[in-house]
Amino acid sequence: MRESSLEVVRGDVVVLPCSFFTSSPLSRLNVIWTLAPISSPETPIQLINGFSHFQVIVYDHGQVIEDPSLIGRVGFTGIPWSADIVLNDTRVSDAGVYRCMVSNPPETADPGIGDLALSVLAPPSLPVCQWDGDIDMGGRVTLFCTVAEGVPTPEIRWDKLNPEEISLPVNLEGDLSGSVQIINVSSQTSGLYRCSANNLLGTENCYINLSVYSTPGSSSGILQGVLLTLSMSLLLLALLVLILWLHRTGQDGWWRGGGEEECYNEIRYTPSLMKRSFV
Repeated sequence: MRESSLEVVRGDVVVLPCSFFTSSPLSRLNVIWTLAPISSPETPIQLINGFSHFQVIVYDHGQVIEDPSLIGRVGFTGIPWSADIVLNDTRVSDAGVYRCMVSNPPETADPGIGDLALSVLAPPSLPVCQWDGDIDMGGRVTLFCTVAEGVPTPEIRWDKLNPEEISLPVNLEGDLSGSVQIINVSSQTSGLYRCSANNLLGTENCYINLSVYSTPGSSSGILQGVLLTLSMSLLLLALLVLILWLHRTGQDGWWRGGGEEECYNEIRYTPSLMKRSFV
């Protein structure tokens, strides 16, 4: 092997090198490529069918045999003079440790073996945004964000975009999922929220538009309170007007009654009456 590790972006073509030297004729050359797959560059090697490696492609006595799942995507580049292979339309599942084993009878030496780690990089897939909880005033809401794949593992981020952009603390639930909890929601909780899944190959976003409403019960209670206060105010105002009117009416009646009594008790003297009294 000329290299111990390689990286390729998903969908691209990669050549896996394997060089050898032999002094014997190549008519009995045997080359075997195997793979110990891994789900991502950071995870340990997985077993498949109880074995750590499975055959990718074989060259034996002039015949090429490909793994059925890789037909059309894998091939030798210059057999029998070179044991290099090419892998087309790479996928994330192609990542793993590839092993090249070369033997050429009648040489009795142990087969030449070389290992090469292949990492297949992929941008984040489009995340899925969901929410759950109670969006009434004082409730609790949880925002969820899940991304299916991405190599390296995407970083998940939540932001509230309006009225101003605010970064929110994320609770990671595994490598590809993150959530945000919002307690005691209020009208200020309403707005547009964005989940971003980001790695070195790109960023994908999904959005949730959250609207918080007051409950019908609390609205009707407030309305009833306002109406009751207004009714009591009107009643007090009417009572005050009535008291003022009665008070004014009583004063007018008193003044008129007092004037008539003075008129009845007054003795008026005229010159004619005075003359008759002295005759």
